[in-house]
Amino acid sequence: MSTQFRPGLEHIAAYKPGKSVSAPGGGPSYKLSSNENPFAPLPSVVDRVSGILSGSIHRYPDIAGTPVVHALAQRLDVPVEHITLGAGSVEIAGQIVHALTAPGDEVVFAWRSFEAYPILTRVAGAVPVQVPLDADHGHDLEAMAAAITERTRVIFVCNPNNPTGTVVDARSLEDFLAKVPEHVTVVIDEAYEHFNEAADSPDGIDCYRRHPNVAVLRTFSKAYGLAGLRIGYAISHDALAEHLRKVALPFGVSALAQEAAVASLEAEEELNERVETLKSERARLTAALQQLDFLEVVPSQANFVWLPLGEATARAAEAFEAGGVAVRPFPGEGIRISIGTPEANDRVVEIAKALGAVL
Repeated sequence: MSTQFRPGLEHIAAYKPGKSVSAPGGGPSYKLSSNENPFAPLPSVVDRVSGILSGSIHRYPDIAGTPVVHALAQRLDVPVEHITLGAGSVEIAGQIVHALTAPGDEVVFAWRSFEAYPILTRVAGAVPVQVPLDADHGHDLEAMAAAITERTRVIFVCNPNNPTGTVVDARSLEDFLAKVPEHVTVVIDEAYEHFNEAADSPDGIDCYRRHPNVAVLRTFSKAYGLAGLRIGYAISHDALAEHLRKVALPFGVSALAQEAAVASLEAEEELNERVETLKSERARLTAALQQLDFLEVVPSQANFVWLPLGEATARAAEAFEAGGVAVRPFPGEGIRISIGTPEANDRVVEIAKALGAVL
């Protein structure tokens, strides 16, 4: 007797993580395919996690993440009750879709954007509504507003957008929010907010303060470098926060992740120095790639750059991999390259200079 699976799973694509490659001849290789922070954790963070390893991992973690939630509430000046945790901001995005949609309801987002959005939507039984990016590889907020129907329940605005690195401007977002019905939740996904230097880009938390239907997602995976421990958070108003706790996986955020997050918040000034280093490297890499007249490079406000290569994407990805650099190709669309160490970025430029022969 064959196993019967839930109808609709055949339409769900598995998430594709960034992969590693080996350099030819055993030379150095660089993984720039997953938007990871290339720096090792701070010693103070390692010490805090080590203390948990030697003492209490036989106990369940604090289900509410109390130390993290209180530290975030104080830092962000928001009520403790408005902060909820998850195993990375992507897990909380899934909580939001489960809490707010029934089968057949719609979730609107730009496309191309974060690859998990359509997966999370379909897993919940909802319908993804993908609105094409504009000519500048950014959110077309007017088109997204036009895509709202009576079945729309959630709208994701990824700012900065993954994988293009573009941002929405504050005035356009405010105009957009004025068009969104009050019962529709707008989720501003700010996974890369530490890297955003755009002067006219909105502050998601400011939007949340002024709009009861706005929630904000943030993560410790990128700037704080805790991708392997899986912890992120949402800031939302009382009713949504309460329901997110109901659909969250019990004890889904480990004690290790919670302690590392608190330690990272305490060491934020030192971590910000690393962020500044990555932003400087982003500027250096972008400038070097823009000097190659056969490449289009989208200016980025995240910890990666986007090369919209279209049908040449696969050939370019193969060239990078052959040179020992793992990048993230989106077939037929382009390549995302995470910002790495100076040595890794130098290798990207070296390989890119030879791309003219294969594009």
